Amino acid sequence: MLRRILAVLVVGICFLPVVLQAHVQPKSKHGRKVAAVTVQMPVTTYSAKARDLYQRAVQDYELLYLERAQIGWRAATKEDSQFASAFAMIAMNSRDPEEIRSAREHAKELAPKVSAGERLMIQWIANVQEGNDLAGIAAMNDMIAMFPRDKHVYYLAANWLMGGQGNEQAHHLLHKALDIDPDYAAALNNMAYLHARTHEFGEALEDMDNYAALLPHEPNPQDSYGEVSRMAGLFDAAIEHYRAALKIDPNFNTSQVGLGDTYALMGAGEQARLEYDKAIQNEPNPANRFDDRMQKAISWVREKNYTEADRELWRVATEAHSQSYELQEAQALRRMAQYASDDKLALERLASAEEALTHRHNLSPSDRDGELASILRVRAGRAAHVGAQENAQAALNQLGAMAAGSRNRVILECWHGAVGEMLVAQGKFQEAISELEEDQDNPETLALLVKAYAEVGAADKSQGTETRLRATNVPSLEQALSGNIVRGKAAGMQPPPAPPATAAGVADPAK
Repeated sequence: MLRRILAVLVVGICFLPVVLQAHVQPKSKHGRKVAAVTVQMPVTTYSAKARDLYQRAVQDYELLYLERAQIGWRAATKEDSQFASAFAMIAMNSRDPEEIRSAREHAKELAPKVSAGERLMIQWIANVQEGNDLAGIAAMNDMIAMFPRDKHVYYLAANWLMGGQGNEQAHHLLHKALDIDPDYAAALNNMAYLHARTHEFGEALEDMDNYAALLPHEPNPQDSYGEVSRMAGLFDAAIEHYRAALKIDPNFNTSQVGLGDTYALMGAGEQARLEYDKAIQNEPNPANRFDDRMQKAISWVREKNYTEADRELWRVATEAHSQSYELQEAQALRRMAQYASDDKLALERLASAEEALTHRHNLSPSDRDGELASILRVRAGRAAHVGAQENAQAALNQLGAMAAGSRNRVILECWHGAVGEMLVAQGKFQEAISELEEDQDNPETLALLVKAYAEVGAADKSQGTETRLRATNVPSLEQALSGNIVRGKAAGMQPPPAPPATAAGVADPAK
């Protein structure tokens, strides 16, 4: 963070914008011009201690100590129960659906009492969580325009955009932040990920070098270096960086999960599960624990051991249900459907997954709709495969209605991917291509594109897409399933059918 030169306090009401003066120097050590002055968005609080807790939490957030940041924002609201911005940040970053709902409602209730910038931030967060994407994005853009010299505002917005809205706009905002402070570590970190997502690994690793040099004693630069290395296929380097992060902080659990993900992609499933078990044991956040257990289950899918995958995912579904984590319950059930060999069983599991999204009615509409879109995409494909064209079309219609009124990239990509998959199934390959090209973050979609390009005689595009698919090193179920297809093609044969997906002696959630 830049050093504070001047801070203005209006007693009893709020802290006004803080003017921060950077050291006078023509360039940073990375060769970019340094901005002289930046103005930071104010936060409204009656308590100096609450404000200090809030700012420390922001620093933790940018260093990716996310659980520690949440603890800090919660403590800030204990010191000042009227601290709207702290409630907004809790709502934005919590994994607990009831905490998200409660914090969002508190922030909205307090919004009339705070500064104009904070009101825009609250409108942005509340609207996008409640499914009003256009209003939320408009408020976010207004907030950015109000504070054109606040690098933290640019980072906050870019970070959210990278989570599911748009990499291109995030790239633009991160450049704005780096124009203000060329050595802004958090922005360099995210810029590296954006380069890696577009397979520009040379630029990504250069950003990682700069990021790690700025924060040599923090674990996240090593953790990020590990993930970017893994995305580039440099598995040994990834493991080295993850272990370096854990040496700095043995409790930096994302690096422990990163070890499991890397070993899983290397085909070392047994070692991957040992690493996942360590992460699960050390993880304090219930939602993160469920995520880690689902990653462990995916390692069994990679080995085509669907019985063990079912056991783990079914346990996740039942425990998530009992703890009111509906999103994780639905994700576990939907993933069981994705690799099930029996279409009827898959459709039953998808019905259970959709039902899970409404058990407590405390999920934010954005989380609910994103997962529902994923469920509908799988349902459309499965229903068509089993010959239930009416059900397949109903799923497509529902997904299309969601996409028509949304700016959510997850929903839009599910829609394009589902339409493309249906067109491939009908042999309409030329029409399918334009749809599938809108969903190229999904490895299973890339596998369909390989086929579609080949069918229309675009051999170069087919080969290029297959090369990209082989180099997609993301530890997702979709990557595992598409990887089986690619390996089967390389061996000159179709992948063998999966055994029955329900383990003997394990009650299926659909039954």
